[in-house]
Amino acid sequence: MKRLLATVLCLCLLLCGCGKSGVDSYKPTGDGLDYGPEHTGPQTTPEQNDTPESFSLAYYKEKTLNPYQCNDFTNRALFSLLYQSLFSIDREYNVQPQLCKNYTVSQDMKTYTFTLENATFSDGKPVTAKDVVASLTAAKESDYYKGRFFHINEISVQGQSVIITLNVPYEDLPMLLDIPILPESQVGSERPIGSGPYVLHSAAVGDSLQKRENWWCKAKLPINANTIALFAATNATDIRDQFEFSDLTLACADPGSDRYVDYRCDYELWDAENGTFLYLATSKDSEVFQNVSVRSSLTYAIDRATIVKEFYRGFAAAATLPASPSSPYYSDVLAQRYSYDPGKFSQAVTMANLEQTEVIFLVNKDDSLRLRVSRSIQKMLKDGGLNVTMKELSGNSYLYALKNRQYDIYLGQTRLSPNMDLSAFFHTYGELSWGGVNDAGTYALCLQALENHGNYFTLHKQIMDQGLLIPVLFRNYAIFTDRGVIPDLAPARDNLFYYSTGKTLENAKLETKE
Repeated sequence: MKRLLATVLCLCLLLCGCGKSGVDSYKPTGDGLDYGPEHTGPQTTPEQNDTPESFSLAYYKEKTLNPYQCNDFTNRALFSLLYQSLFSIDREYNVQPQLCKNYTVSQDMKTYTFTLENATFSDGKPVTAKDVVASLTAAKESDYYKGRFFHINEISVQGQSVIITLNVPYEDLPMLLDIPILPESQVGSERPIGSGPYVLHSAAVGDSLQKRENWWCKAKLPINANTIALFAATNATDIRDQFEFSDLTLACADPGSDRYVDYRCDYELWDAENGTFLYLATSKDSEVFQNVSVRSSLTYAIDRATIVKEFYRGFAAAATLPASPSSPYYSDVLAQRYSYDPGKFSQAVTMANLEQTEVIFLVNKDDSLRLRVSRSIQKMLKDGGLNVTMKELSGNSYLYALKNRQYDIYLGQTRLSPNMDLSAFFHTYGELSWGGVNDAGTYALCLQALENHGNYFTLHKQIMDQGLLIPVLFRNYAIFTDRGVIPDLAPARDNLFYYSTGKTLENAKLETKE
């Protein structure tokens, strides 16, 4: 949702010396942001809302622009202009074909066959099935995307088509394929080309993105600038200052990061999901949390709205279930059963006679924000009657304690795939099965949910009733823009400049011949 900040009086602007208009207040709430008094400046007319011909973005020049190697959200903001993928996903998790022309699914839902559009890279060469296979193979080896390939056995070329074979039936595989496609020869390049609407151009005066004159796809873009100047930033403060005092049109920030700096000028403000999931989980070796009644009652102790407001400035979504509240897998009705109710938690502690029992709470102190959140949760648990002691470790010491279950409860953070697959938590050798949370029955429910996403309800109910995970929130990025310059901006997860190709997933899916 677009979020609009109010301005203060011009006299205040002169006194503060801000290069752009100032803001009156910045008050996050559990549901979003409250921006104080109504805007008193001139209203923007529809004619003024057209994207200006000049436009500028920030990026870290010394960091890679390779989508499989880049973890920095500032550089990743450029990717939706440079690259395209088989499918794209909007902010409501609707999937739309992009480079994929059509596809078929086998009767057992384990084999997908994709045919491609007559798309071209910025050098004029066609996008081929070999390019797609090479790109997905590189993504499979990357830290950023590898979790999406948990159930993929093979990716291969068959004529002009791409074949993906899975080890389990899969209903929503296209949702995982919003992965940028590069030329086969450039999957390891620091600055690869793509098939998107812009191409990176380097010159003595600086780098820029140039709009492609003969772009193969005629989709309507949220911006119309022929040239997008790139400001070579050094840190988050540098980007904020260039936005406030100079000509930077749009700035990306992460309010959930230690590097975040406040913006104090006039702007339009948007949020965009990033898939980062914050949760609590217990150790199966814990005498306290072997008690299912106590373990499952932890959800009632967590005041998620307060955490979102006080620590994430409203740039997060409180989540009672282990899925993004914006996703189609989240049931509001089910979530209400496990929402904040400290009386229920206190009653469970009392019934189990745990008031004097020490509980060790492990947290990674390298992340100062997560450390502060943990201390807030510690107070919530103490208020409910538990005697909670913080175990604040860093680096290898934290990992050692996590792997060896030297705790009763810990605060974890991970980036879930767009289809909210939880297999890695409950598989015997899953990368997220810390504390011995792996469970054959729950893993089987994960597979059933992948086969039919209507089964996510059953999976989530099992997780919450057993207290296997205690969801807290999903984090968002903040997108700051000059007022009125991008009226059609609809930032989605990992897709800042989302645009529609006009195609639908239903029309692209062809009937499979028996």
